[in-house]
Amino acid sequence: MATAGRDRPPVGHSDFLVTACGRRIAVRGLRLPPAGRPIRRIALDVGRDQGGEPGVWAALTADEARGLAHLLLAQATASERGTEPGSQV
Repeated sequence: MATAGRDRPPVGHSDFLVTACGRRIAVRGLRLPPAGRPIRRIALDVGRDQGGEPGVWAALTADEARGLAHLLLAQATASERGTEPGSQV
C-alpha cells in the first residue's frame, strides 16, 4: 500500500543515502513560490525506520544547512579519531 507522497517524484534536485539501520535520508532543494518573493530551503527528510515508525523532516536555510554540515563533519572526524569534537589529542 502506497503512502501519500511516495508515488510522486520529489520536487527539485534530490540526493539520498540509506543508513546501516535502513533509514533513507533525502536531501533536496525546496522552493516555495509565494507571490513576489520565492522561499528557498534545503529539505532534510529522514524516512521511516525499519519498524515503520514515521521519520522527520526539516527545511533549512542555506546558512543553517552549512552549519549542520559543519557539525556533522566535526562529529565524523571525532568519531574516526575516537575523540570528542574540540578535545585535544
